[in-house]
Amino acid sequence: MTAAAPDYDLILVGGGLASSLIAWRLALDRPDLRVAVIERDGALGGNHTWSIFDSDVASVDMEWLTPAIAHRWSRGYEVHFPRRSRIVTTGYSSLTSERLHATVAPLLGDRLIRGEAVVVDREGVTLADQRRLTAGGVIDARGPKPTRALDLGWQSFVGQTVRLTEPHGLTRPTIMDATVEQFGAYRFVYLLPFDDRTVMVEDTYYADRPELDRPALKQRIDAYIRSRGWAVEAVVAEEEGVLPIALDGDIDAFWADGEPVARAGLLGGLFHPVTGYSLPDAVLLARLIAGQQDLSSAGLRRLTESYSKGIWRDRAFYRLLNRMLFRAAEPGERWRVFQRFYGLSDGVLRRFYAGRSNLLDKVRILTGKPPVPFVRALRQVRETGRGSRA
Repeated sequence: MTAAAPDYDLILVGGGLASSLIAWRLALDRPDLRVAVIERDGALGGNHTWSIFDSDVASVDMEWLTPAIAHRWSRGYEVHFPRRSRIVTTGYSSLTSERLHATVAPLLGDRLIRGEAVVVDREGVTLADQRRLTAGGVIDARGPKPTRALDLGWQSFVGQTVRLTEPHGLTRPTIMDATVEQFGAYRFVYLLPFDDRTVMVEDTYYADRPELDRPALKQRIDAYIRSRGWAVEAVVAEEEGVLPIALDGDIDAFWADGEPVARAGLLGGLFHPVTGYSLPDAVLLARLIAGQQDLSSAGLRRLTESYSKGIWRDRAFYRLLNRMLFRAAEPGERWRVFQRFYGLSDGVLRRFYAGRSNLLDKVRILTGKPPVPFVRALRQVRETGRGSRA
């Protein structure tokens, strides 16, 4: 008896950034494939803004992403600290969930399936309404889950896009304004000017616990807006998030936990350890999968696991920096680490954010008067490379 053909060639579980980019890239490169995306809410991207430095990905990928890019700033970005302000010349772009959905959903049509996945395995997905969808390959990209295998800090934020009564005067993004009160964590305000009167104001914290006090953060956003002399005509949109910041961990144990299916996005540990940015890794993984001939669940598991572990090994230096930030610096003094970092050259900054720091970059980042207590910093260096946690 011949086994029934699967419903799809590939099922992507979760309709976030990683799944959307994989589906998009496959639609461009391999339109013959039957690719389905299962998303609980039926809309791709959720409620998010993802940003990227121009140097984070190849120019050909920036061209591919253009339909989903809602805003682009070619004049660089600003940072502000108590003892340093600076303009960095690297361009910056932001994608929005609305633009991502509008771009990718038409490519999927009825293969964008609304439903909640309750069982995900190598043969397919069972939804909460008991529908069973089968596929030759399955990728789980539903976002991060609690894990004891990774040692994490957290970047928590609440953002409001506001329409002002008068022009705000901003000409480029402000990636970090750390001149604000710190409140026991590394706190900064992030500003994205969308037009002359519309700006996203995001209150962000590098904190030890994944907590999000929404009322307090909204009050602080209001106070910051008033401190700039701005008056709000309307709140256009709100978003929030709690992103992992990688300090240490056992990547083998991380991948051994859970169902043996392929993973993408934050669930696959694919994010910049320091910034939490996941867009560059999602772009590269989408390219990698689109070029893969073996799209079986087993083949995709091998591919994504190997890719994730390779990136984890390559980024040990960034996890060391995070341990210095979270374990060697007092929470209210963590801004000093970034203030010193932004005294380095544009090239060092670009390669750092792209995850491609060279040996000389690393020496420049680590040498000089440390912005954290020397003994504590030395302890974190000594812990690097112990067992599989490096």
